[in-house]
Amino acid sequence: MNEETNLNLIETQLNAYNNKDIHLFLECWDKNAKIFLHPDTLLADGIDQIKDRHIIRFQEPDLFAKLISRTSFNGKIVDHEMVTRNFPEGKGTIEVLAIYEIENVRIIKAWFLLGEPKF
Repeated sequence: MNEETNLNLIETQLNAYNNKDIHLFLECWDKNAKIFLHPDTLLADGIDQIKDRHIIRFQEPDLFAKLISRTSFNGKIVDHEMVTRNFPEGKGTIEVLAIYEIENVRIIKAWFLLGEPKF
């Protein structure tokens, strides 16, 4: 496992998210990837569900994830972000901790810990 390659993959994924580039975003994920709300609530199972979830998210006009910090720990990449979203209640920010597990230069699992939205 090459740490630099993994860090570059997560940077590419974040840039694709911020640019709302669904094609590049999906290239970063394994076809069998899973996304969880930490610790074990399954949000998306497989690339089709990840695509469906993010096509909706990418429609938000103010969507942007500002990276606060990134670290590699025990074979995983951990991002701390402040994400601007368009919630039903209006534009706000939410603090997010994202943990990515990578295999074969693709994200195979991701866990997200979410703070409370701030308006």
